[in-house]
Amino acid sequence: MVAYCRKGGARRAPLRARCKGTVANGNIHRIGPVILLRAPQERAILPPVTAGVNAEVWYSRAASAPRVVRESSSPQARPPRLFDRVREAARVRHYSRRTERAYLVWIRRFIFFHEKRHPAEMSAPEITKFLSSLAVEGNVAASTQNQALSALLFLYRDVLEQDLPWLDDVVRAKRPARLPVVLTRDEVRILLSHIHGVPRLMTVLLYGSGLRLLECARLRMKDVDFTRNQLVVRGGKGDKDRVTMLPAAVKAELTRHLEVMKQRHEEDTRRAAGWVELPLALARKYPNAGREWPWQWVFSATRMCVERATSQRRRHHLHESVLQRAVREALQRAAIPKRVTCHTFRHSFATHLLEDGHDIRTVQELLGHRDVSTTMIYTHVLNRGPAGVQSPVDRMSGL
Repeated sequence: MVAYCRKGGARRAPLRARCKGTVANGNIHRIGPVILLRAPQERAILPPVTAGVNAEVWYSRAASAPRVVRESSSPQARPPRLFDRVREAARVRHYSRRTERAYLVWIRRFIFFHEKRHPAEMSAPEITKFLSSLAVEGNVAASTQNQALSALLFLYRDVLEQDLPWLDDVVRAKRPARLPVVLTRDEVRILLSHIHGVPRLMTVLLYGSGLRLLECARLRMKDVDFTRNQLVVRGGKGDKDRVTMLPAAVKAELTRHLEVMKQRHEEDTRRAAGWVELPLALARKYPNAGREWPWQWVFSATRMCVERATSQRRRHHLHESVLQRAVREALQRAAIPKRVTCHTFRHSFATHLLEDGHDIRTVQELLGHRDVSTTMIYTHVLNRGPAGVQSPVDRMSGL
């Protein structure tokens, strides 16, 4: 007995070969769950199986024994997993990657909280129980609880497409109004004296231009306009662009920094590197734009990385943790008794502009606030209103 294999009517395969394909009539025969491969002169001994069965065939050198074939299931497209559907729904709606990651974290915590039950099997009681656990046992802030609720609403409405009436009855936590931490001008000066190098330049831009941390880290060369003394913020919070001021006091230092960055970029280009990430599909539309000078980061990372998809040697922008660490260490050395973060410099920028008498609508445009009521919060820390009223006890003498 000699072993043969026909794959969709193809020529005979040699011995000790492996054939994975469709079973043809007369070539492979079934005995219960086992399929036997017979020689052509013995094909009439066993009844032929139905053509079209997928099988995996293994051969041996012994030509006298039938060859065992294991039947395999027909290839079918697996349905997308839940987290893949969440990613797809978020990217179709152009949500930021940070929002996407935050939603995935909350959906995962929701599933594990209910012992890995599928969200389609749960409804309002399970969501309420999860949110109540966050508030009572986790003691989270109202903004954290609302972020978890937004992630679950996104899951049910946009991913599972369950527009159920109970979704509107889920109660959102009331977010309390908090006053921002604001530094005085002397405190800003002391902090800047304890920061050096590139982090100091970035901190000056945070305070002098009102930038957010990532807005500063993601500045590109084309966004700096020395002629008009302005910075163009691309894709800020809410994926909005805006224009803010470039402080004149930082122009000389920033110019020297850009010269160093240009030398580094030219050296990277000579080493077949010098690529940066481009937004959206611009890399396909302009294949060489990723190495051009206008698209380079103003504050690039010190080390390069290799992009897996394109094998390009790139520099990412400086990681935000570098500046956060520098500010934290400067705060410890300065011994300022305030909770200061990188965002505190943005609060100080707005407050000091209002103290100098600038219009609140101008400050709103510089900060990129959608509503002027958001900018109004900085008026509470000015020397006007309740803080500008003299206390009656100050008019008494002899105390």
